[in-house]
Amino acid sequence: MCHIRAGGFFLAILACLLTVRMDPALAQAAGSIEQNFAGSLTAVPTENLATTGAFYVPVYSSVSMSQGKFRADFSVTLSVHNASETKPLVLKRIAYFDTSGKMVESYLKSPIALKPFATVEVSIATSDVRGGTGANFVVDWAAAADIAEPVVEALMVGSVGAGHYAFITQGRPIRLVGKN
Repeated sequence: MCHIRAGGFFLAILACLLTVRMDPALAQAAGSIEQNFAGSLTAVPTENLATTGAFYVPVYSSVSMSQGKFRADFSVTLSVHNASETKPLVLKRIAYFDTSGKMVESYLKSPIALKPFATVEVSIATSDVRGGTGANFVVDWAAAADIAEPVVEALMVGSVGAGHYAFITQGRPIRLVGKN
């Protein structure tokens, strides 16, 4: 009987925590990437960054429903993972764009380097709907030599009525497509 009460108490606290809404300015403002992920970072290599790339990551801070009559809002967490076991990954830009293609926010003041297998994240609160239904991130990266391609994904979490939803999108490398 005691375990049932304890379990119910735990679920009640969890439900309260899940319903707390963050102010949009607090989503990432609690600290910069450099502060929040200091343990994931290393010195930016001084040698020439000969290997470069970019990722486009579609995200959904809002989703239109019922033929556009209803909007569901989602929190977004962008994760950038260094998939190399031995080499640092330099992040040159993490930029957030809205549905019209206008930059909403830039998350790096200068390049940072991720340790091997390290990760950094950018969080967008559910109440921050500046990105809209067609929001996206662009992540520019570089390395001093050949490196495993980074893994860039976004997790969206939200609720509609009594239902809770979570889904991910994967970053796509930005490459030129067309005639050679």
